[in-house]
Amino acid sequence: MSRIIGIDLGTTNTVVAILDNGRPVVIPNGDGENLTPSVVAFTDDGMLAGKGALHQAIGNPEGTIVSVKRYMGSLQRFHAGGNVYTPAGISGMILRKVVGDVEAYLGERIEKVVITVPAYFNNEQREATKEAGIVAGLDVVRIINEPTAAALAYGLDKEEIHTVLVWDLGGGTFDVSVLELGQGIFEVMAVNGDTHLGGDDWDQRIVKHLAGIIHLETGIDPLRDKAALSFLRETAELAKKKLSREMVAEITIPLNALTGGDARDGSILPIRLSREDFEELTDSLLRKLVGPTLQALSDARLRFEDIDRVILVGGSTRMPAVLELAKNLFGDSKICHDGINPDEVVAIGAAIQGGIIAGEFSDVVLLDVTPLSLGIETQGGTFTRIVDRNTTVPVSRNRIFTTAADNQTSVSIHVLQGEKETAGDNMSLGIFELADIPPEPKGDPKIEVTFTINVDGILQVSAADLRTGNEQRIEITAISSFPFE
Repeated sequence: MSRIIGIDLGTTNTVVAILDNGRPVVIPNGDGENLTPSVVAFTDDGMLAGKGALHQAIGNPEGTIVSVKRYMGSLQRFHAGGNVYTPAGISGMILRKVVGDVEAYLGERIEKVVITVPAYFNNEQREATKEAGIVAGLDVVRIINEPTAAALAYGLDKEEIHTVLVWDLGGGTFDVSVLELGQGIFEVMAVNGDTHLGGDDWDQRIVKHLAGIIHLETGIDPLRDKAALSFLRETAELAKKKLSREMVAEITIPLNALTGGDARDGSILPIRLSREDFEELTDSLLRKLVGPTLQALSDARLRFEDIDRVILVGGSTRMPAVLELAKNLFGDSKICHDGINPDEVVAIGAAIQGGIIAGEFSDVVLLDVTPLSLGIETQGGTFTRIVDRNTTVPVSRNRIFTTAADNQTSVSIHVLQGEKETAGDNMSLGIFELADIPPEPKGDPKIEVTFTINVDGILQVSAADLRTGNEQRIEITAISSFPFE
């Protein structure tokens, strides 16, 4: 079987790992670095991806696309280079870049990949991730949740059975996963998270802070200029990283970077940002980590003291306040420091998953779950669950429904994902119609709706008239009213 590589397609950076004689190894990119910026740029000379795209971002804010992962599965479109691109299309360019670097490094063609996604990604976001692989010309043999991948990397050689909680705080997303692992079995018990909480949000707080000082001191509003804003974002990220190591970041703002090189050229504005001030600015973000953690523990029917080890994943967990919060919640002794690189552990786990699929590991069993409940809209706008959140996948569940009116000859199946009781408050995944139902009194027809979720966490839905055998599968259409009871 051809080699299967693991890819952590991150908001900020993308990392690739392979198995080399059964041992996972991170592969450096063409610049000799393990982390490739998840950035794409369109210039007069063509498309750039990775470090080259990042380095020209300040001078080309209109043509540079960052943090595209936050838009996966959405209707967001990017206009650049005279064309329109989907988030999956941009992500595909990042995948092409990193896979091309791996091919050059190994001297062989790569076709099969395992790609990681946040555990709390919904169905559309997972589908978009697979689509990105197709755009890159790859066979995505498996989608695996990032915290699960991290647990694979941590626990592959662990024999004793114990309970692990993974905190994965990346550039754009936050995941919590609770797993029981040992003796080659990795069973996910519960997941939760926030797909719009990550290091980018901490950066944005610094950006707004700096912009306020600049406006007060100079009268310049950098938030109104895309080039100035791009400069501040880069400055903010560097300051955040420095404050993870030191107590103070001395920031120097060249005013020509904010004014396009006008008469102020050469003037600078020094700004001092302490770790204490940074943590005060971002305290509300830090507190957002607690809710999903409590929910994951509740869903797993566990308490803080039931967790044996805590694995911190993602570059944003290097922030001292995040580490301190984890210690306060779980206890210092439970925080894992077993040489895990938070930037690389997810890609390593993805490579291990590739090895499992390829048969290189015969004694490893991975049992993952679906992050959100799935169901349909029924009469009165109610959300009726068919698959509950944290159900082990793959899974197939069905439920019998009937008609809401006499002589009703068709029904529309509105598929939803979420946790709200009202259908309209959940995410619509699509609608399809089952027609040619024989006219009968309401309540007599028996319509079996089946939800099937594969190992990638991707959903297929079918509806069948049990009397006639007529069956239809999901097709995405416009949302309309729903006459089910």
